[in-house]
Amino acid sequence: MLKTAVGWHVELEFQEDTHRTRAAALVRLPDGSEVRAHGYASRHPSDSNQPRVGEEIAGARALNELAMKLLTKAHGEIDEDSGRTSRPLV
Repeated sequence: MLKTAVGWHVELEFQEDTHRTRAAALVRLPDGSEVRAHGYASRHPSDSNQPRVGEEIAGARALNELAMKLLTKAHGEIDEDSGRTSRPLV
């Protein structure tokens, strides 16, 4: 039987102007640490104004950076616990 040990909630916040969207991602981990990341999207002047698309792109980029930071954090914790240098996780 699978048992859920923890749950994470990722927060995404967006700031937009007519041509740019900025996303900020945050996850609070059970150990009390926080990991933050950012993503950006720019609309070409000839593209139609679709704020949702800008949010999706900026959000995806922020989540991608957040994932890489989490992998780096986990990699460092593996090394610290084992006392040796492990292979990269990516």
